[in-house]
Amino acid sequence: MDGGISETRPKWRKVAYGGMQPGFDDNHTDDSFLEDMVMNANVVKRELLKVMQDSVSISQYLCIVTLVGLVWTYTLQSNLDEKSLLVLDATLLGLGFLVLLLTEEMLSLNRLAYYILNITFFATGLYVLAPIYHTLTRSISSDSICAVTVSLIILHLFLHDYSGSTVRAPGALKVPNLTSCVSLNASIVASVFVASRLPSRLHVYAVMLFSLQVFLFAPFVTYCIKKYSSRLHLMVSFVMMAATLALLYRLHPQLFVLFLGLLVSVSIVCPYWLIRIQEYKFEINGPWDEAKLCFNITD
Repeated sequence: MDGGISETRPKWRKVAYGGMQPGFDDNHTDDSFLEDMVMNANVVKRELLKVMQDSVSISQYLCIVTLVGLVWTYTLQSNLDEKSLLVLDATLLGLGFLVLLLTEEMLSLNRLAYYILNITFFATGLYVLAPIYHTLTRSISSDSICAVTVSLIILHLFLHDYSGSTVRAPGALKVPNLTSCVSLNASIVASVFVASRLPSRLHVYAVMLFSLQVFLFAPFVTYCIKKYSSRLHLMVSFVMMAATLALLYRLHPQLFVLFLGLLVSVSIVCPYWLIRIQEYKFEINGPWDEAKLCFNITD
């Protein structure tokens, strides 16, 4: 008889598309829904020593920018003349090429000649533009120039790519990103503002050449050193920190204390704080997450 026939309820199936299933609400889930839940699947466990070692790159670049600021300060105070600056420029350029020759395995003679030719054009162009830079901010007050320069350097430090290089290294697949380019432009504009307050055109040329050598090629050279040897990278970083602190102490003891506190915060306090807050990181993944492709889409 029809009245004795019991209808069997259809089994619920977990499907992404297909509409509502008869006999179940649209938001229905059964007891197996949470079986696929995974907790902290993508959380990276970090070690304090490794984080501190990685933070050395940030401290190193802070020292590089501080050394540039010290050279600017001593030049504006007439403690460094044009000849000393040009000798410093030539020394830095020679050391940079020496590091490239010793650390870069893929550096061929053609690429080295290419670098030398570009730097020659670069230095010649700076010499031609030095008279323009010399008179560029003549109508602007020195206080305004100082404020804008400090702001640009802070912007440069915030946007700088501390894990890579300002220019593309030989054989590297990663190219400088947008924020890195904005950071570089901010440092160049700050260099122009400082150079425009100097007394002679040769001063302007020497300071601009020094600043652009550092901001353009120092990240590239330190990147090559780090890729070649982590121990050498740490040694260079600690020597640079000691030299920067010594020069700051000669300039002003309070600047020495402030910069020492900054280095301690970046290299010790912040890594320790990062490790501690990792204990409170909690991530849940399950069937409610969006689907992710497990392969790369290429052209």
